[in-house]
Amino acid sequence: MDPEEDRRHSKKQHEHINMLSFVADSEYGIPKRCPCGGRLINEVREKEDYDTLPGKRFFTCRNYEADGLHYRQPWVIGVQEELERLTKRVEEAEQVMLGVSNLITNTNVLYFCHVQEQVNSLNEVVYDLTVQVHSLEKVCFD
Repeated sequence: MDPEEDRRHSKKQHEHINMLSFVADSEYGIPKRCPCGGRLINEVREKEDYDTLPGKRFFTCRNYEADGLHYRQPWVIGVQEELERLTKRVEEAEQVMLGVSNLITNTNVLYFCHVQEQVNSLNEVVYDLTVQVHSLEKVCFD
């Protein structure tokens, strides 16, 4: 075999393996488009003699061939994965909302503490001024 032809064949095999891994990695949730660019259709399996699950639904590429480069994903699995993904997003949003709520509460507490410190400081100044006025009144009226 020619070394150049051998290299081309090896390169094609490598590209095919990469494409299979891309398809496998992208099969999560409800697919939007097939990696080949084909539109996905909702396929419902018809009743056949050997079929134990008639009416089973699939997300299938319009150009589907059983070569591993096109989607044919069971509907139940796609919907279940999509539900898990959305549940995870809701939980993350809840965590963010709790964090914001805690931040607001902590900010209010810090603001209240800051105001309380200012009030205490002003009370001390007023007390000092009161003492000075009282001292001046004693000196002036005695």
